[in-house]
Amino acid sequence: MTTTRSVSNPVLRVPPASPAAAVAHFSASLAFHADVSDVAAALAADGDPGFVVLDSRSTQAWDQGRVPGAVHLPTALVHDGAERLLDRSVPVVTYCWGPGCNGATRAALALAELGFRVKEMLGGFEYWVREGFPYETRQGAGRRDPDPLTAPVGAEDCGC
Repeated sequence: MTTTRSVSNPVLRVPPASPAAAVAHFSASLAFHADVSDVAAALAADGDPGFVVLDSRSTQAWDQGRVPGAVHLPTALVHDGAERLLDRSVPVVTYCWGPGCNGATRAALALAELGFRVKEMLGGFEYWVREGFPYETRQGAGRRDPDPLTAPVGAEDCGC
């Protein structure tokens, strides 16, 4: 039932989905996305993380900084290079610059069209760096202090 109050409320102008629809949506979202912290934790753990990370940015961007161990395959080259660089049996986690860039989404789509299992890393390289995770550049390894607006400071994780 919609009330006058909820109609004027911009959050509730469109009512929330039913619980069943929300379960379907959020379950699907988690099947398509991984966050930076989860990717970093899996890569830092002992053993094989069970996926490969793919940087879909240009060579200039790759040289500027990248997730350690990532495979470089620019979005525009995915259709031509994926079979050569990736193992179809290993899931792929794509990333690009950050939330304002859809290159990782386009790379993930191209990989899925080729039959790869794929997720997109939310936040991209921007949030990888902002959350204080190590990165590599042409000059070597780097790491910045976590941005207190994007990552917990003085805690192992955000608790989510």
